[in-house]
Amino acid sequence: MIEVIAPYLSAISTVLGLTAFLLIIWWSWSKKRQPANKESAELPFDLPDEFSEEKK
Repeated sequence: MIEVIAPYLSAISTVLGLTAFLLIIWWSWSKKRQPANKESAELPFDLPDEFSEEKK
């Protein structure tokens, strides 16, 4: 019995995984996420400079 069901379970889990992946990609690139994405892109540049003269 399990030999008959196993390929279908594998296919279903693959389709569900791909669907979840595509939904995450769609959500992360949506227009309402653009401000958060731009803010996150600037985070590395907002850190203090490690080699500045002020620190010495």
